[in-house]
Amino acid sequence: MSEDTEKEPKQEKKPTTVLFIRHGENEWTKSNKLAGRTPGVYLNEQGRKQAEALGERLAKEKIDALYTSPLERTVETARIIATHHNLEVKPHSGLLEVDYGEWTGEEIKKLTKEKSWSQIQFYPSGAGFPGGETMYEMQARFVKEVNALVAQHPEQTIAIVGHADLIKAAVAHYLGVHFDLFQRIVISTASLTTVNFTFMGPRVVCVNDTNHNPPPPQEEK
Repeated sequence: MSEDTEKEPKQEKKPTTVLFIRHGENEWTKSNKLAGRTPGVYLNEQGRKQAEALGERLAKEKIDALYTSPLERTVETARIIATHHNLEVKPHSGLLEVDYGEWTGEEIKKLTKEKSWSQIQFYPSGAGFPGGETMYEMQARFVKEVNALVAQHPEQTIAIVGHADLIKAAVAHYLGVHFDLFQRIVISTASLTTVNFTFMGPRVVCVNDTNHNPPPPQEEK
């Protein structure tokens, strides 16, 4: 028997799995305002129910680390999920929401009348927010942070609780989709998006899974 045949076959490394989670609903998402980095934005009752349902869904998953944007609505969502695991919730500034600058706190209905709104929707790679960051800066910042966390957790599963535009930007990047098309991706509140990071590159497993979410409350007539 040759030396080569005596060698055991190489075991392929397990991928690092990232669970991207958007925070639960809050009064700002319900009223269609850009909360951005506004402090003191917490989950509403429906948002807490969403986070609890997602936490129960992930209870049997082996999660090795739990990272979050430092904002209250993401930390609150992460803490609810963490109750099912013996994990520390780790806020990271690189996971922060987009810096909307002067648009922070404004109603989307009002902003749609701005010329730059259309540019952000259809040409985000060349757009930015007055007094804030550019869309390209946002994508580069978030992807850099995610890649660094993946490198810290080889063959493990980590959860990242963040914001819609950042998760959409990351999904576009890992799919190899041009950033100008990222608005075609939908990321709902308390949704789950899964990406496996293999030696040969990322593999997008699912996007915007909301099967666990409770039905929205009935509007009073």
